[in-house]
Amino acid sequence: MSSRENSREDIERSSEEILEETMKEIYDGLQGSSREDTQEEEEPDMASLQELAEELGEEGQEEEDGSGAEPFDEDDSVIRLDDNEEFYDREEDGEDSFMTDEDETEEEEKKGGSGKGRKKALTILLVILGVLVLAYLGMALFFTRHFFFYTKINGTVFSAQTVSAVESYMEGQVEDYELTLEEIDGGTESIDGDDIDLTYVDGDGVDELLKKQNPLLWITALWDHPDIEASVGVEYDKDKLSEVIAGLTCMLPEEQTAPQSARPVFQDTEFVIQDEVIGSQIDTEKFTEAVNTAISGFQSTLDMEAESCYVMPAFTADSPEVAAARDAMNSYLGANITYDFSPYTEVVDSSVISQWVTVDDSMNVTFNQDAVRAYIQELANKYDTYGKTRTIVTSLGNTVEVSGGSYGWQIDQEAEYNALTANIQNAETVTREPQYARRAASHEGNDYGSSYVEIDLTNQHVWVYVNGQCVVETDCVTGDPTQGNGTPQGVYSLAYKQMNTTLRGPKLPDGTYEWESPVTYWMPFNGGIGLHDANWRSSFGGTIYQGNGSHGCVNLPPSVAGTVYDNIQAGTPVVCHY
Repeated sequence: MSSRENSREDIERSSEEILEETMKEIYDGLQGSSREDTQEEEEPDMASLQELAEELGEEGQEEEDGSGAEPFDEDDSVIRLDDNEEFYDREEDGEDSFMTDEDETEEEEKKGGSGKGRKKALTILLVILGVLVLAYLGMALFFTRHFFFYTKINGTVFSAQTVSAVESYMEGQVEDYELTLEEIDGGTESIDGDDIDLTYVDGDGVDELLKKQNPLLWITALWDHPDIEASVGVEYDKDKLSEVIAGLTCMLPEEQTAPQSARPVFQDTEFVIQDEVIGSQIDTEKFTEAVNTAISGFQSTLDMEAESCYVMPAFTADSPEVAAARDAMNSYLGANITYDFSPYTEVVDSSVISQWVTVDDSMNVTFNQDAVRAYIQELANKYDTYGKTRTIVTSLGNTVEVSGGSYGWQIDQEAEYNALTANIQNAETVTREPQYARRAASHEGNDYGSSYVEIDLTNQHVWVYVNGQCVVETDCVTGDPTQGNGTPQGVYSLAYKQMNTTLRGPKLPDGTYEWESPVTYWMPFNGGIGLHDANWRSSFGGTIYQGNGSHGCVNLPPSVAGTVYDNIQAGTPVVCHY
């Protein structure tokens, strides 16, 4: 066992012995006082007893001599005494009414004795109280030079010890002093007193601690044990201490992790507060101060977390700013929007919206508009068909790719952004289509659906389908590619249809047109390009279009043009392919 442990044990043993001996002295004093009072009450007055015996002896002698009383008449019911006082015979009256002078004297003594008993009891009580007061004041005087019972100074018990005893103990601890550092991750490191040239210096620090205690309140220490943290008289090389601290493993940058503030995080259907993480990043200034305080107080351990030696996060789970941020973020989660892309759907609920609500390190909440726009762009990429290349199977069974055209789905992204943000702000639950700039027939398979016009530019043939059934087909003549008027491929939408109109070419300087062609059925789908009857042609199909084709339109035989006209309407898809 080290000298430090022996010293501590001696102090604690002597403290208990002092307390036991002191309380025993008080108890013995009280017991002694009680015994003296009892003896005083019970011991008879010997002189009084002797006088009483002599009187009784004289009276007995007189009775034997027969003198001192008149003859007694048995028949007389009244006893007559020398002083002529009369007493009735108790036997005759049946009442205890016969009273002698001796009886009266005895009754008076009883009454007087009762008063004396109360006086003696009060005297005993006052004596006991006096002894207690003297004992209490004696203890108070004792504690003007000793520390209270159970007093701890820097974690060591110095119960009922003098200043010199405390100083002697502390001086002895310098020889093998070691400060153990308890780190947040459970690890420990130590600082040895020899490494910093630790020495004890006499002073009045301990004496000042004693002066601060109120001796009259010594009894409170029995249930409220004093626990004092104080600096004592020590000296050490602060430069060496700084070097020791800098060399600790916990001070290495790679051993430290930065703290993380508490913050709202999305969980299941709402934002909740995630607890802060203190980390292990050392606050060098606070750590150095805590080490100095511990050494000055002869502390054996330093709990680095309890002494706030680590860099703390800016916000904890109890910070009102974090709670306010959580509530603000949750206010965006009340909406539920279901997009109808029949037969498909896309749902914007709390799990999606939560990705658009962010909070910065200062707990400022932001609704990320760019994230909303990015989401709408994703919808467009997935469901828009306008301008995309389509792979189709032709009426002749060939698989071809068709690009271009004005037909297809196209989301109006700006209009949809405004609609979606309004839904979210109003916490609406709604099922709807997105805002479209262009519409098509279907989101399933080819977007033009089952009612459309197919124009095979290679085979110079036209098919008209209604609800999947071909209602009419015919040869045709398309634009002349040799003249730069080839009919462009792509999927288009019929703009409108009109009967009995004149088609004209470019306008000449003289106000006339380069060409004019009256038609009965006009069905445009690509600007000035459309289907129409061509009564100036006698044959259709084959390779006529190469060298004798149209200016870009699809010429139809007059005999079938009307049927085509009757089975299509504005919006009907027109698929042109080679």
